[in-house]
Amino acid sequence: QVQLVESGGGLVQPGGSLRLSCAASGIEFNIYAMVWYRQVPGKQRELVARITSGGNTNYADSVKGRFTISRDNAKNTVYLQMNSLKPEDTAVYYCNAQWLSRGYWGQGTQVTVSS
Repeated sequence: QVQLVESGGGLVQPGGSLRLSCAASGIEFNIYAMVWYRQVPGKQRELVARITSGGNTNYADSVKGRFTISRDNAKNTVYLQMNSLKPEDTAVYYCNAQWLSRGYWGQGTQVTVSS
């Protein structure tokens, strides 16, 4: 059984920080690229950050310089450190594992940036 479980979301003020975690089980974690997506109602899901099995990263322009993706293969966990949060970062954040034609999704965690 494959499971991706996100945690760390919540309500934060503009300028604040959150760290999202995604714990994976049931996959050979180290060979998967791990990706964070986000989605707001009425808008297409967008890629936020990606980290390959080799540790290469890329980011959406909107979060570059503010967000950092990392992974701990020993813990089968990928993280998204989010700093300098803005109201437009408000979304449901989803964890995704990708390897060749295989892909798995977490259930999502809500991030709300508001004063």
